[in-house]
Amino acid sequence: MRQWQQEALTAYFEREPRDFLAAATPGAGKTTFALRLAKELLTRGDVDRVTVVAPTEHLKRQWADAAERVAIHLDPSFRNKDRWYGRHFHGIAVTYAQVVADAALHRTLTEQGRSLVILDEVHHGGDALSWGDAIREAFEPATRRLSLSGTPFRSDTASIPFVEYAPDKHGIRVSRTDYAYGYDRALSDGVVRPVIFMVYAGHMRWRTSAGEEMEAKLGEGNTKDITSQAWRTALDPQGEWIPSVLRAADMRLTEVRRGVPDAGGLIIATDQFVARAYARILEEISGEEVTVVLSDDKGASARIAEYAENTKRWMVAVRMVSEGVDIPRLAVGVYATSSSTPLFFAQAIGRFVRARRRGETASVFLPNVPSLMALANSMEVQRDHALDRRDSDENPNGPGLEDGLLEAANRSDKASDALTQEFDFQAVSSDATFDRVLYEGGEFGFEAESGSLEELDFIGIPGLLEPEQVRDLLRHRQSRQEHRRSEKPQREAGSAEPAPMYRNLKEQRTLLNSLVGLWAKTTGESHAMIHGELRRICGGPAVAQASVTQLQSRIELLRKRLGGH
Repeated sequence: MRQWQQEALTAYFEREPRDFLAAATPGAGKTTFALRLAKELLTRGDVDRVTVVAPTEHLKRQWADAAERVAIHLDPSFRNKDRWYGRHFHGIAVTYAQVVADAALHRTLTEQGRSLVILDEVHHGGDALSWGDAIREAFEPATRRLSLSGTPFRSDTASIPFVEYAPDKHGIRVSRTDYAYGYDRALSDGVVRPVIFMVYAGHMRWRTSAGEEMEAKLGEGNTKDITSQAWRTALDPQGEWIPSVLRAADMRLTEVRRGVPDAGGLIIATDQFVARAYARILEEISGEEVTVVLSDDKGASARIAEYAENTKRWMVAVRMVSEGVDIPRLAVGVYATSSSTPLFFAQAIGRFVRARRRGETASVFLPNVPSLMALANSMEVQRDHALDRRDSDENPNGPGLEDGLLEAANRSDKASDALTQEFDFQAVSSDATFDRVLYEGGEFGFEAESGSLEELDFIGIPGLLEPEQVRDLLRHRQSRQEHRRSEKPQREAGSAEPAPMYRNLKEQRTLLNSLVGLWAKTTGESHAMIHGELRRICGGPAVAQASVTQLQSRIELLRKRLGGH
């Protein structure tokens, strides 16, 4: 077990409470922790049945499969009309919607024995007032209740069932977590991947119902109306923004697959129509069939499971994989949806951070929209769910929340009625420009044309690097961009000479040393031994005297080794 899982178990059994809320960052292993706890309670005889409540049908099966591996037999096919499940099962896996549809039935099932109820992504229990009431009714008789969440906050003030709230220093009732394991600690533990956000801007043009053509650039600090319409224009598959970003993302995936051969990519789309259009564009770019997952498709779960096990490059989905779905090979994503609530954003990014080994990185392509930039820059912030709201006069940054950015991002991003009426909007054209990279709250790089060397500098970052190596390489690439920018006027005047060879050599040496460091951590060999072996296999002198070609051959060899390890 991971250290945090053992700590959480210890915290639980120190008190053995009836209700326990564990909040752990997506990808940390909440399912493993919960099933280990369930197994222990079953073995001790504290409970004799288990009910798992999950947000989606797909997650029911995922829970049942995971439980089977620890000899807990759950029935994910149980339907309310069945009224009971077979004696050969320890319990059932159901959705929140199933419970709400017949709370009385699930209360009866709960009362039939000493039940442990596991509420996965428990914040869904507050999706509606009626939902919260039904879940309380169904599981109030449970012997034990374990609530899990990767994002323990909501965009509203709906209370979450079986979560304890206590007033903070301002008198605001805030959710109380029994054990928390945040992204920042998980990153330092190597449990999750570091996320590199590739940000893209561009000029957008659209036409209003009055026939007036509007034009704006993403990220220019426009009004909410203009930002919303520019964003909508960027996501239109008929423009050039989406194809340009998808080409960049596909190149990034190719680079990542040098070190992680089965790495996959995911496009999160707004609706099924654009999802299919994005898939067609991707198939032309990659030359490979793209998996499409739609939430209203009965075969969606099977397609997700198939994609998780194969080595296909791309999947396009409409929201369905935004939460809880376990596809560890996902390493590159494109956030091509108009949703900007912190809850959805955190869940979506959580699909890419699950680490299988040290050194893997995640890359997510984002439109330059202020609300998304704020969320990307605050991934590591721990938040609790605020049940009350402060008076706006007392807190100008947002009622009931310590972080004004969260409240700002939670506000409705809908434009005015005049701009959002059906058929009032028509995208005219769009183009994409590389804007910058966001990493660990820092910004790297400058605006550059799509397909330029400046863009390729950042897209070409190796997919296997330690977090500190990512930071160092980003700084190095930014420094090189600065040199190019400062020398551009001279080149245009015809007075500049070709870039000195030593700059290329320095970059190759930096990259080689980064890969050698990663291989050393993987094998336990010393850096000197690895460099010596590389010289023996690839030929050439020591690093300090090696040519660009000789260094590149050693880099390629290490990438192949890291990819096959």
